[in-house]
Amino acid sequence: MRGKTMAEKQPKPFSAREEKILALVVKPMSRINTWLYRWTGGKIGGRWTYGAPVMLLSYTGRKSGKRMTTPLLYIRDGRDVITVASKGGSATHPLWYLNLLANPECDVEIGRERTRMRARRANPAEKKKHWPALVKTYPDYDAYQRRTQRDIPVIILSPI
Repeated sequence: MRGKTMAEKQPKPFSAREEKILALVVKPMSRINTWLYRWTGGKIGGRWTYGAPVMLLSYTGRKSGKRMTTPLLYIRDGRDVITVASKGGSATHPLWYLNLLANPECDVEIGRERTRMRARRANPAEKKKHWPALVKTYPDYDAYQRRTQRDIPVIILSPI
């Protein structure tokens, strides 16, 4: 019998130190990706591992009131855009997700197209519906969910 594939292995939860390193690395990488994405209309920075498509999500900070942008993987369901608040399987939710809970109106950029949207967390039936397509697009999501005890939210972004 063969050993387990990478997707089947039980990933270890991140240590507090690993969580801090992740936060330090992701922020500057996201800024660079956002700049390149906008400069090239998504030709650079518009795809991630496994060819997963990348969008730019712009939202308002719940404490600062500042406009922020985060590159995220996504799939489409009709006019809706579906994304995952995974944070790599960290123990805590990503800040962009917490900001959307407080201020659900946001902008989504896919290529050079910008759309005003409203975000909401998928209910359990919606998550069950979308999860297989999300994992097909980016297989690491399954490992991320196994890494953490939190229920990783699936976010539905709908045009306003």
